[in-house]
Amino acid sequence: MPSITVNGEKRPVEEGATLQSLVEEMGFLDRPVVCEVNMTILSKKDWDKTLLREGDAVEIIGFVGGGSLSGGGSMGD
Repeated sequence: MPSITVNGEKRPVEEGATLQSLVEEMGFLDRPVVCEVNMTILSKKDWDKTLLREGDAVEIIGFVGGGSLSGGGSMGD
């Protein structure tokens, strides 16, 4: 079973696993994320064509929404 690194942690993957299957397995499929494999950012349309191989380094970066600041202040206050 191949081993890859996901967000800095070693992780086994099934032979023939794709980036799409990894993102789905990790519960990120319906969240806004950006994926990088071996320092290359991949378009979501390519995830299902991107086979994961032994030694690949994957970064999955999620976005967190924020609220407004109360009192009209700025973050530097």
